[in-house]
Order: sequence, then C-alpha cells, then structure tokens
Amino acid sequence: MSPLEMLTTPGENGMNLLDELRHSFDSQFVISFGGTGLTQYILWMLITATLTVVVVLVGARKDSLIPTNKFAHTIEFLYHNICGDMGTSAIGKGYQRHMTLIATFFFFILVSNFVGLIPGCKTPTGSLSVTWALSTVSFFYFNYQGIKARGGWGYIKSIAPAGLPVVMVPIIWFFELISLVLRWLTLAVRLYGNMFAGHMVLGIFSLMTYVFVAGAIQQMNLILGLPAIAWMALLIVMYALETLVAFLQAYVFAVLSASYVGLATSEH
Repeated sequence: MSPLEMLTTPGENGMNLLDELRHSFDSQFVISFGGTGLTQYILWMLITATLTVVVVLVGARKDSLIPTNKFAHTIEFLYHNICGDMGTSAIGKGYQRHMTLIATFFFFILVSNFVGLIPGCKTPTGSLSVTWALSTVSFFYFNYQGIKARGGWGYIKSIAPAGLPVVMVPIIWFFELISLVLRWLTLAVRLYGNMFAGHMVLGIFSLMTYVFVAGAIQQMNLILGLPAIAWMALLIVMYALETLVAFLQAYVFAVLSASYVGLATSEH
C-alpha cells in the first residue's frame, strides 16, 4: 500500500488517518455521567493547574538571596522579568498588586503549552473554551480595576481619549468601546489559534513520517522511505519552533493583560 493509500483508506472505525488526526483534536469525554462529564482538555487543565502550583511552590521554596538551585533561579528570573517588562513598563505605579494574576497567567499558560509538547498529552490552551475562560478572567479584571480606579462613570467616559472635539466624542467612544470588547475575543482566539495550529502541523508532519516509514517497511523499499527523512527533519524544526511559540504565547497573553490593566487604571 502506497503512502497516499495509507492516508486515504478508511480503517476499521470508518475513518482514514487524516480523519483520525483531525478527530483527535475534538473535545471528548474521558469521564461522563448523565449527559455531561470531564473532557480531555478539562482533565489536562486540572493536571496543568496542579503542576503549575507545584512548579511555583517548589521554585519559591528553594529560593534564596543568592540562588544556587538552577530551577529556583529560573523561576525567580522569569518572575522578575515579568515584574520588569509587564509591571513597571505596562502597568506603572502600583503594579505590584496586579502581579499575582499576571504571573499566574504567564506560568499557567507556559506550563500548559509545554505539557502539550509531550507526546500523548493535550495542551489545555488547544481548546477555545479554556482560552476563552482565561480571556474572560482578564477582561473582567482589568475593567474592574478601571472602575475601581476611576469610578463607574469616570471609567465609562475614559473609554474615549481626552481632548477630543465635543462632536467627535460619541463617535470615537463607540469605536473605542468596540475595540475594548474585542480585546476579550482576541485574547482567547490568538492563544487558541496559535497553539491549535502548531499542534496540528506537528501532527501532520508526524503522520507523514509514519506513513512513509510504514510504506517502506511493507514494500521492503528503502527508496520509498527516503521522504520520511525530510518529514522527520521538518518535524524536528517545527518542534523547536513550537517550543519558542509556547513561551511567546504565554508572554504575549500576560503582557497584553498587563497593558490592558495599565490602560484601564492610568490617566490618558
């Protein structure tokens, strides 16, 4: 059987290999009861949340004035960079009280993304429902902080920049309100889209490597297996790229959340 036939021929379950790959990303119950249950993404979200707590607590427990433990030093380094890049730069004065949530976003998403790179594991951020929940927390938090800092009516007025001609205020306010609400959507979709697309590409490259190797073994033809080397090389490159993306997406989500807090609470 040729690699193309292996990809397109339905198996015993009625699906070909490409269908099975696509289906593997669908949300499925791992524990169900009464028409509802626990999906694999929620299960991995709970595992990741637990792992995040363990990572941070272990890192903090081994912290010292002069770090000698590499793991603790890495956690401390990341936290201090979060405070510097996202706290002082994006939020400004009084940033310390917001750092707990911002750091939680960063470390949870970072651990989630890295867990998803382990074969057999699922990344919670590969589910729109999880990224939407994270975005919802961020959205309500920075709006609450804006109302707390300015008062309800003051925050509503601040949506439009100060200094505009009176006739332009309602128009600009309306468009700024749409932009404000779109932050809720874009935070969720950006993180989900990047992680889902990356894992789909990794899955396709892995599948192509498999079919060429399997085809070469079945037909005892080494030449047929040569394309598998190229697919494997691409897989390694993409895996390295996804490792970088896993970090960048955690950073982007956290820094945008910090920026939104800064915009909501600062005078502009």
